[in-house]
Amino acid sequence: MLLASGAILVGFVVLIWGADRFVIGAAALARNLGVSPLLIGLTVVGLGTSAPEILVSIMAAMQGNPELAVGNAVGSNIANIGLILGVSALVAPLTVKSHVLWREYPLLAGVSLAVYLMLADGHLGQLDGLLMLTGLVGAMVWIVHLGRQRAAVEPLEDEFAEEIPTDMGTGAALVWTFLGLLLLIASSRLLVWGAVEVATALGVSDLVIGLTIVAIGTSLPELAASVAATLKGEDGLAVGNVIGSNLFNMLAVLSVPGLIAPAAVSASVLSRDMPLMLALTAALFFMGRGEHGHGTINRLEGGLLLAVFLAYQTWLYLSSQPTLPGA
Repeated sequence: MLLASGAILVGFVVLIWGADRFVIGAAALARNLGVSPLLIGLTVVGLGTSAPEILVSIMAAMQGNPELAVGNAVGSNIANIGLILGVSALVAPLTVKSHVLWREYPLLAGVSLAVYLMLADGHLGQLDGLLMLTGLVGAMVWIVHLGRQRAAVEPLEDEFAEEIPTDMGTGAALVWTFLGLLLLIASSRLLVWGAVEVATALGVSDLVIGLTIVAIGTSLPELAASVAATLKGEDGLAVGNVIGSNLFNMLAVLSVPGLIAPAAVSASVLSRDMPLMLALTAALFFMGRGEHGHGTINRLEGGLLLAVFLAYQTWLYLSSQPTLPGA
């Protein structure tokens, strides 16, 4: 148990640092190749911040723990809205003026609902995974098209430009990209091993571990990025990190167990976890959607999001406790 807990801790630390190096290297490489900051932020950075979830999902599925991968994907989406946006809005109200983000939002809502309906039969299979990957390609094409359309008048352009390194050569960018990827692979394997060992020792399911410890841990890069963006007044970037990450979690992360280790989907995912994820996705829209698409997620709303997340984690903890004989 002690060794497994240590593996989780080390895995998280290396995973977070590796993800940061991977994103910085890939973003700098894309910029050196002439890609605009807006497109880099919407694609390279968006996919890169979901890299921890993707790698953990791959390792979990390959090691025969698809429920951990499912819990990681769904739990990360819940954490991204409830924990990350909740904390960010408490730090400072989030005012979103980006037209791109509010055009991305319907895509996220539609994808989330489509994935839920896809899993409603209680099975995540290879066809489901293939459809999700196809959806990922379509989403990327749409996002690139949207970014090219709006680049000249998009507030996010300047916010992304501030975050992408301008003094990193192509050689250094390649080194950091591949080093970050190697660290992600090694740390995700270590993390999955530790998480499975802890789940076994505590007598809880892989799903619960994926929804709690693993989901929160793999969301830490987004939490750090969003809080930092909020402190700099880059509200669109803070919200964009969440919308992009959630979209990639549904299409890239959740497709992995379907393709590698098709399995039944727990009834609790369909009755408890995904409905909450859909409700938080809807709340994000109504809280942030103001007149002409310019809205503010205030501190009260941020507090409500965080309270819902903490209540959900408490619910998971209480429901996972073994029932004592005679109780």
